[in-house]
Amino acid sequence: MTGKGRSGKVSGVAPRQLALDLLQGVWEEGLLLAEMETHPHFAEAPPEIRARAGRLARRTLRLAGRADAALKPYLKRDPGAGIRALLRLATVEMLSEGEAAHGVVNAAVSMARKEQPKAAPMVNAVLRRVAEGGLASWQTAQPQRLPNWLRGRLGAQYGNARVARMEARFEADPPLDLTLKSNADTVLPAGDRLPTGSLRLPRAGQVSALPGYAEGDWWVQDAAAALPARLLGVSQGEKVLDMCAAPGGKTLQLAAAGANVTALDVSEARLERLQDNLARTRLTAEIVAADALEWEPEGTFHAILLDAPCSATGTIRRHPDLPFIKDSAGIKPLFELQAEMADRAVNWLRPGGRMVFCTCSLLPEEGEAQLEALLRRHPNLSPDTGAVEAMPDIDPEWIAAPGALRITPDMWPERGGLDGFFIAALRKA
Repeated sequence: MTGKGRSGKVSGVAPRQLALDLLQGVWEEGLLLAEMETHPHFAEAPPEIRARAGRLARRTLRLAGRADAALKPYLKRDPGAGIRALLRLATVEMLSEGEAAHGVVNAAVSMARKEQPKAAPMVNAVLRRVAEGGLASWQTAQPQRLPNWLRGRLGAQYGNARVARMEARFEADPPLDLTLKSNADTVLPAGDRLPTGSLRLPRAGQVSALPGYAEGDWWVQDAAAALPARLLGVSQGEKVLDMCAAPGGKTLQLAAAGANVTALDVSEARLERLQDNLARTRLTAEIVAADALEWEPEGTFHAILLDAPCSATGTIRRHPDLPFIKDSAGIKPLFELQAEMADRAVNWLRPGGRMVFCTCSLLPEEGEAQLEALLRRHPNLSPDTGAVEAMPDIDPEWIAAPGALRITPDMWPERGGLDGFFIAALRKA
């Protein structure tokens, strides 16, 4: 995806070929889907092709373990990464999407001729056999396993049985959650109102075509990601800092509550997206593009929300490429960065001020351990238990410590699950 693309002119790219390009970018080049989807090769394709290609790629990443189980009896040797990606994609189309076998096989053979001409007969033979007899292996296979470095850490924290339930949740396409700007009587998409206030849509389609989008009545935000700003409980006119603000869902929540928000983030490109969302929702915030470790505010804040940079392991249900991209190499520097940013946030709080520290991580080192260390370093900081008590819609299962929530993707299975988060509410003496 870093070059001209494997598929020739973008305007003629079929969804399957574009999905294959995305998969090969993840598995062969270690690229994130979000990065590739901004590349002209993807971004300039027609919207309907982009939408189907993205959905096919994500579903194949989620179901790669089942696809491998269905393919294994019919593969005599390793076909190589490129052809394996093609075989997985076609298998998912047939056994999960329910696409007609002859159409999927013919398309896969055509793509194989472009990819590796000599592999086309093998692709044809294997996929025909998968279509005839692969369903049993598919149905009895275990969900795609997390990489060992992550599974081991999570198993030690939650137990292997619970990790297996998370892996099962990671297989399913997540619903679309919307945060509503207000309770005004307006036309909204058809969905289910969750106890926490988010509106959940089982299937979204084109987001920008949904009712209320152009009017700025809502924005896309996982139900768990909407909790930190609610826990902060800002009031009209309060001076509030949203650290690491982009892409901006929490900033929008704080601004909609009437706070005077400063949105701080190091990424100018991501802040552009925040600016677009502010304009669409007709909300305002002061945007600052700067490194939080170098920036100095003018004065202190009533409240600070720090959604710290982390491993993002809690978002795998929405970002199934992450297990294939991330490893344990870059984790320890993140722990140190989180602590350093939290210390700066405490110093910027005025006496009696409130702070919420959160990470979209499943790792205790990025949650429970960070909270314990932060409280040891700052004796003038204490858990804000009242913040949790003020939210009666909080599931008691989420409460991990006084003033702190631990949410994992296996929770709310009957409603479609949640992203993983650790969220702690704190108050300065």
